[in-house]
Amino acid sequence: AMHVHVEVPDPNARIDVMRRLTPYVPLLVALSTSSPFWDSQCTGLKSYRLTAYDELPRTGLPELFYSWEDYSAYVAALRCSGAIPDSSHLWWSVRPSEKYPTLELRGTDCCTRLDDAMAIAALYRSLVQFLFRHPHVHVDLDSVDRAIAVENKWRAQRYGVTGSFVSAAGAIPVADVLEHTIQQVAAEAECLGCSADVAACRSIVEAGTSADEQLRIFESSDTDGGLRAVLGWIAETTMAA
Repeated sequence: AMHVHVEVPDPNARIDVMRRLTPYVPLLVALSTSSPFWDSQCTGLKSYRLTAYDELPRTGLPELFYSWEDYSAYVAALRCSGAIPDSSHLWWSVRPSEKYPTLELRGTDCCTRLDDAMAIAALYRSLVQFLFRHPHVHVDLDSVDRAIAVENKWRAQRYGVTGSFVSAAGAIPVADVLEHTIQQVAAEAECLGCSADVAACRSIVEAGTSADEQLRIFESSDTDGGLRAVLGWIAETTMAA
């Protein structure tokens, strides 16, 4: 996974932003998809890594906590029951860091291309600041909204940036969700000096993610050499960064 930390010093604000980030997590996952293969097999998913992890407890999207007190009570119950030694064993897609005063994005795949990683990190950083500065956005997020986000996270794992997301108004292409999000966080991205990186997320949608390129290479190669060609591209592209 690619982990991105953004400082949110106040614990209650950290929990508040984490909850209101829920609808955006599927977009970040879709942009990062880089794991279409598992055990040398094409899985049919753009991010199989998350599917493998979803069988573990305390994974996926976080619960809808409304205060640091509520979150701490949950952690305390697990600790005193011997389920976990500390909160680092909460493996949600977004979580408060155990070591730092940060909100940690964990659900994204590691990107093969450095530019993609920088773009997604910049978008996440801008989103955290946007939600911190606009506490009314998604303030009324409820169990229905979380359930829709869970569905969209699955769609991100399955289809990546080529798919669409569920909404109350109907299916919305990932490209349109991204464009709306970029417009939402434009002021924050400019303030943080990362507007160009955020805008580069459009290139991920246009050109495809690492998963899209891996599948293109695999499908255009002969059966025996497909995976070797994919591994060669991953190594070459990673080293080029």
